[in-house]
Amino acid sequence: MTAPRFDNSYTRLGPGFYSRTAPTPVGNPGLVAVNDDLARRLGLDPDWLRGPAGAAMLAGNLMPPGADPIAQAYAGHQFGGLSPQLGDGRAVLLGEVVAPDGARFDIQLKGSGPTPFSRRGDGRAWLGPVLREYLVSEFMFAAGVPTTRALAAATTGETVIRETALPGAVLTRVASSHIRVGTFEFFAIRGDIERLQALADHVIARHYPDAGDAMGMLRGVVSRQADTVAAWMALGFVHGVMNTDNMAVSGETIDYGPCAFMDAYHPDTVFSSIDRGGRYAWSEQPRVAVWNLAQLASCLIPIMGEEQHAVEEATRVVHGFPALYQAAWLKRFGAKLGLADPAPGDRALVERLLDIMAAQQADFTRVFRGLADGSAQAEFADPAPFAAWRSDWDARRPDLDLAARANPVRIPRNHRIQQVIDAGVGGDFQPFHRLNRALAAPFDADPDWDDLCLSPQAGEEVRVTFCGT
Repeated sequence: MTAPRFDNSYTRLGPGFYSRTAPTPVGNPGLVAVNDDLARRLGLDPDWLRGPAGAAMLAGNLMPPGADPIAQAYAGHQFGGLSPQLGDGRAVLLGEVVAPDGARFDIQLKGSGPTPFSRRGDGRAWLGPVLREYLVSEFMFAAGVPTTRALAAATTGETVIRETALPGAVLTRVASSHIRVGTFEFFAIRGDIERLQALADHVIARHYPDAGDAMGMLRGVVSRQADTVAAWMALGFVHGVMNTDNMAVSGETIDYGPCAFMDAYHPDTVFSSIDRGGRYAWSEQPRVAVWNLAQLASCLIPIMGEEQHAVEEATRVVHGFPALYQAAWLKRFGAKLGLADPAPGDRALVERLLDIMAAQQADFTRVFRGLADGSAQAEFADPAPFAAWRSDWDARRPDLDLAARANPVRIPRNHRIQQVIDAGVGGDFQPFHRLNRALAAPFDADPDWDDLCLSPQAGEEVRVTFCGT
């Protein structure tokens, strides 16, 4: 195994879907990390990636044979307002790799320089967002959440200017595709029915081969998003910027910008510095998913046949999201309580616990993990409400082994990520590597990583996060 072997089906869709754009070379690239397991999954040799040619590719300084670098075109609703042209403003898709088992994956460089969609931006990324996305996306994979993944992180030897001068970096992101709801919006708002149909056919072939048509594809996207959002909720994850251009039609979590995990639980938790109205709060994520899916359905109506019938059926499909989501939510949270086959009445049991947690600002991750190991009560300043709840939970005869498998010991806590970033800016990547190793096995207790399980102390809390741009 040496360089990647590319087969680029998206570029074969032709003009209009992208702009051919090469990464801008950097001055002095250096590897921070290579994901050996993911490399092997793709059929790549990790040693080659760490060598001169691989390191140059991961920084954007060398294009391997078969790569056909592009910046993808898409639109998007951002905080509810339509932006008719967005596109990859700081990312270049090198191409698609077909893994040994036949699965197809995009390889994309984030922070690789300006593209025609950069909107006067520099197209670069600084080190902080690269380290954050690497850690969070790989944790999500280890926790069983559909997600894009991180193949590598590289420094550029150059600085980027945000509020101040910061070290530049490039993330190599892997996804089953980077096609978004906003990709369909790009063609729908232009009335480009031919390309809209071609895009739908491509997505069906790539992600939903049993769908048959655009309506079947919509059903598939709705179902996968219900599962994905339920998985977010069960981890206390706040995506932070659920614009339609940040919802992948594959069902994978994409674009880890101002994302964060709750420490103290409250359903209205918001971290993003730009989400001043709480549109993308933890509790709002299922509603926003429905709104985004409705935008996708609207885009697909022109290629669904007779309009009135298409509108009625697509509406039914989108309105089916809540039932699918609630079923996925109950399965996820039931497992967190150690209930392999939760009954409808167990929803109230979960919600009672969440209410107690919110009232006392108890740590989301530590309470649920504490159900498995008997330490949950210690997370409450007033243990009496939890003790009363626990008697009802005990009556359900929970499987504590199941609860341990469903509740991580460690998550990428905001203050730990900030510590990793601060160290990385100073040239020390040992905290990054340590946290990355710990998060690769998030359900396994290990005394060597006990400090990574702790809630932030006073003065350590990170309550506001920022977009990677």
